[in-house]
Amino acid sequence: VITLWGSVSLYSYAANDHGESDGHSSEQAEEAKGSHGGKLLSDGDFSLELKIFETGVPPEMRLYAYDNGKPIASDNWQANVTLDRLGGDKDQIKFSSELDYQVGNQVIQEPHSYDVKVRAHYENQSYEWQFESHEGRTTISDRQLELAGVETDIAREATLTIKDTLFGVIAAAADSVYRINAPYPGLVETVHVLVGEQVKKGQRLLTLTNTDTLQRYSVKSPTSGEVTERFVNQGDRADGRVLLEIVDLSTVWVEMSAFPESIEKLAVGQPVTVRDLHQHEAATGTISYVAPHMTGGHIARTRAVIDNPDGHWRPGMHIKADIQIASRQVPLAIKASALQSFR
Repeated sequence: VITLWGSVSLYSYAANDHGESDGHSSEQAEEAKGSHGGKLLSDGDFSLELKIFETGVPPEMRLYAYDNGKPIASDNWQANVTLDRLGGDKDQIKFSSELDYQVGNQVIQEPHSYDVKVRAHYENQSYEWQFESHEGRTTISDRQLELAGVETDIAREATLTIKDTLFGVIAAAADSVYRINAPYPGLVETVHVLVGEQVKKGQRLLTLTNTDTLQRYSVKSPTSGEVTERFVNQGDRADGRVLLEIVDLSTVWVEMSAFPESIEKLAVGQPVTVRDLHQHEAATGTISYVAPHMTGGHIARTRAVIDNPDGHWRPGMHIKADIQIASRQVPLAIKASALQSFR
């Protein structure tokens, strides 16, 4: 079996609301309490009350002593406490006098779950108690672990990456937008392509007649890409104006907005992971440009270049980008998804 922290909520049958197993509920209900609400330990006429106090301060242990039920001045007795935690860690707590109690010399860290050993000395007499104070523990069988999908891994050396997140929009690369015109004045005889059509580099786009020489000639595509605009039809004059627009979207720009707190961390060449806002696709690239000036909205334009082989990344699409701004080698690391808050 494996003992887990912070997983009690997955198995409501394993523990009650306070993280104690159901078999101990009656015992806890009968536990002796001191006048300050702490656990009361007694041996003859001498009693010691243990209280975890955390109102307005980090959790600390306070001890109150009694002789035949009457409070003993806090400087007339001595005590120390050992907390044995899971994994073999031990908290050795020493105490000093404060008001009508003694206070421990260290914060009682979460989880407050341990085996407790208490030693006290009063009027030449020594006292010792041991008890369990378990919180948030449950025992789960291997079968239950498998059904719940709980897995274990070994913490090991790793490289931690520090990321900053920016938002932006996909844009066609400026050097991948081609505006097609005719090299000579003339009449358009045939337009061989339509808007939305994919073309190959060297493919014939237009057939024209030169009005000066009456020679027919063709205009071919300078690139592979998609026809995004068509400004001409059969019989129109080609007089130097743009006739077609072709865009190569095999690579696209990621135009991002960086605020002042982010801009100082960014540099050309940093790795970028780009995701669409629906988390359907991800692509990787690098920062290719960081603007040297801020806009009127106190942001700086930052650009990355990513491959777009299947056309998923369309100009105008909004994205989220994680930029690796630093990395650090650490001797021991665990996945963030394995961490749980105890409370």
